[in-house]
Amino acid sequence: MARVLPLNSRSLREKVSAEEWARRVDLAACYRLVALYGMTDLVYNHITARVPGADDHVLINPYGMLYDEITASSLIKIDLEGNTILQPDHDYSVNAAGYVIHSAVHSVRHDAECVIHTHTRAGTAVSALAEGLMPLSQTAMRFAGHVAYHEYEGPAFNRGERERLVADLGDKNAMILRNHGLLVCAPSIPQAFNLIYWLEQACKIQIDILSCNRPLHVPSKDVVEGTSDALSGMEITLDNEGSTNPHVQSGAQKGQTGYGLLEWPALRRRLDRLDPSYAD
Repeated sequence: MARVLPLNSRSLREKVSAEEWARRVDLAACYRLVALYGMTDLVYNHITARVPGADDHVLINPYGMLYDEITASSLIKIDLEGNTILQPDHDYSVNAAGYVIHSAVHSVRHDAECVIHTHTRAGTAVSALAEGLMPLSQTAMRFAGHVAYHEYEGPAFNRGERERLVADLGDKNAMILRNHGLLVCAPSIPQAFNLIYWLEQACKIQIDILSCNRPLHVPSKDVVEGTSDALSGMEITLDNEGSTNPHVQSGAQKGQTGYGLLEWPALRRRLDRLDPSYAD
């Protein structure tokens, strides 16, 4: 019978900088939200975030914890080669093989503070369609022209795949991994969560539409492109005080723009009502 490992971790708040602690809390919140909105795959997949002030250090989940068990203090700090820099006082380690994808993106995309990878049913289903993500809904049109594709090369154990993956990603922030799942990256954790949430919703809507087995109504190319341009331009710019409103939390930093910043405080408040232990 497998030994049940304890979940408790002593708080790391006094052992890391205030900036790193804030990043840890936001990342733990992101894990909880991905679980809350049904985008998990048991203990697999990762959400990683760069450590403030250390371009080659990232925070990652302990391999074996469910997403809704993650706390700020349970996150492990590693470098881009997968070496542990700060191990919390639990017995969980890092899934080094699964980290290949994340290390690839963080190594090349220095603008990407956060990387999220999922294996959801809808995302994987769309990844296996020849057409990929289709502009069948306004939600999907947001991503028209802004989604990259990467061919499936088997389980992500081969470090040689990293160069091909980041070459396919280019400067885009959303990617469909063929026959595999979804990936997003963004300049902040709130923006990354927003991207994966809406990309997942676009995939769900597409699967629902195709399951109806009825003729499709596809908007014109001009309308799709215009919608994509309009939605990609609806960005939130933080004011000179570094916030969009008095309740913006640590994920939103001065100078950042984009979807996700406005919603983040409300999402954090929802977590606080449900279970505030993510911030421990």
